[in-house]
Amino acid sequence: MSLEVSPAVERAGSVARGRAERAGSPTVRLSDWLLGVLEEDEGRPFELLVRLGFDVRALQRQLEVSPPIPAPSTDAIYTAAKGHSIRLRGEPSLTTDLVMLAVMMVNDSFRAALERYGIRVGVVEHALRSDMMAAPDTIEQPPAEFVAAEPVDQSDAARILDANLNRARESLRVLDDYARFSLNDAALTEELKRLRHRLADATELLPPSLLLQSRNTLGDVGTTISTAGEFQRATPRQVAAVNFKRLQESLRSLEEFGKLDDARFAREVEQIRYAAYTLERAVLTGSAGRERLAAARLYVLLTGSQCVNTMDWTIAEAAAGGASVFQLREKQLPDRELIALAHQVRKWTHKANALFIVNDRPDIARLVGADGVHLGQDDLSPHDARRILGPDPLIGVSSHSLAQVRQAILDSADYLGVGPTFPSTTKGFDQLAGLEFVQAAFAATTLPAFALGGIRPENIAEVVAAGGNRVAVSAVVAEAEEPQVVARQLFGALSDVSSG
Repeated sequence: MSLEVSPAVERAGSVARGRAERAGSPTVRLSDWLLGVLEEDEGRPFELLVRLGFDVRALQRQLEVSPPIPAPSTDAIYTAAKGHSIRLRGEPSLTTDLVMLAVMMVNDSFRAALERYGIRVGVVEHALRSDMMAAPDTIEQPPAEFVAAEPVDQSDAARILDANLNRARESLRVLDDYARFSLNDAALTEELKRLRHRLADATELLPPSLLLQSRNTLGDVGTTISTAGEFQRATPRQVAAVNFKRLQESLRSLEEFGKLDDARFAREVEQIRYAAYTLERAVLTGSAGRERLAAARLYVLLTGSQCVNTMDWTIAEAAAGGASVFQLREKQLPDRELIALAHQVRKWTHKANALFIVNDRPDIARLVGADGVHLGQDDLSPHDARRILGPDPLIGVSSHSLAQVRQAILDSADYLGVGPTFPSTTKGFDQLAGLEFVQAAFAATTLPAFALGGIRPENIAEVVAAGGNRVAVSAVVAEAEEPQVVARQLFGALSDVSSG
C-alpha cells in the first residue's frame, strides 16, 4: 500500500498476528486487532478510552474470551481507517486510534459485542471528531506583521539527536543486561527489547547520513567533563535506576529537538518515554519485591471459619513448619469485625516472624499495619491500591493467563499468585489454568510467584516438576489437625528447589 503507516500501527498489526498464531487461528480475529492496538498503556487508543471513562482492563479481559469474529485483511482495515481519517481529520494519516475505530466499526456483530462490554463506539467516534475540531485552537497564530523565521542549523540539531540516540541506546542495553542477567527475567527482558525496537523504528524516520555526518566526538566539550558520582555505584539495582533516568532524559531531548526535523519522530519518542516510565516502575518495584520475598516459599491463606483450631495456633504451627507469609481472606465479615480480626492477625504474624497480607482490602491493610494486600483480577488495580497503601507495602496479584502475568508485572506487582493449578475445595473456578500455565508463568518471570489452587502434599511434586518453587495453600493447612506437619511436608518439597 502507498498509505503511510506509523511504527505504532505496524506493532499493533504484529501483535494481532502473533495472538492469532498462538491461538492456532487460521485468520486474525477482530479481538486480536483490538487487543493489538490496546497493547500499550501509553498508546493513544488506550489513553482515549480511559479519558472517556471506559474500563479498558475489563474490555481486555472480555476480548480474551470473546467469540472469534474473523477480521478483514490488513489492507481493508487500513483502507477503512484511512476513510475515517479523511472524514474526521481531513487528511489520510493512519494512526492507532483510527485503526481502533475501523476495527470497532467494520463488523456489526463485533460492534454490538463491544456495546455489551460497555464500549460505546459512537462515543469514541465523537471524541475523535471533537479532537480534530479542537486542534486549530492549539495552533499558534502568526504575528500581525510578517517576521521571517530564524534559519535552523540542521547540523547542530542533528548532532544533538545523534548524541541522545546513542545515550538512549546505551542505557537500554544496560537495562536489558540488568533484566536478563541480574534479574534473569524473560518478561522484563522482552519488554526492554520491545522498547529498543520501538526506538530503532522511530530512528528510521530520520535521515541517517545527516546524523553520522554531524557527529564530532573529538570536538565535544562534554567528553572531558565528569563528576565523582558518575563512577560510584553500590548495587546492580542502582545501576538500573541511574540508567532509567539517563534514558528518560535522553528521550526528552530527542523529543524536543526532533520536532525540528520530523513531528512523527517526536510523537513516537514521546510515547517511548512514557513506556520507559512504566518499565522503570515495574523493574525497580519488582526488584524490591524479589528482595523481600527471596526466602518465602510457603504462603498460607486463612479464613476463620475454615480453621479447625484457633487461628493464632494455626499460624504459629504453620510458621513452625516453614510458612512465612499469611493472608487473611475473609469475604463475609462486616468491616468492624474484619478490622478487629486483622489487628489480631497482625500481632500473631509478628510473633511468628511472618509477613501478613490482607485479601482485597488495601484500606484494611493500611489501617492495621499489614505488610501488603493481595488483589484479584476484579479488584482494585495495583495503581489504585498503591495510592492507598503508600510506597512500601507489598502488592500481590492473582494471574490466570500469561497476558495477566505480563500486565501484573507492568502494573508493578511485587509478587504473583499463579493458577488455579488443581481443583480447590476453598474456591471454585470456571476454568483451571493447570500445570502447563504454572510452567509457562514461572519460566516467564523471576518475580516471586506462588502457585495456588488445590495444592497438597500428594501433588506438590508435580508443581515442583513444572518449575514452581513457591506455593500458596489454604484448606490443607487450615483444616489439618497438625498444621505444622502439613506445612513441613510442603516446605520440604520446595526446599530443594533453587531460588528464583
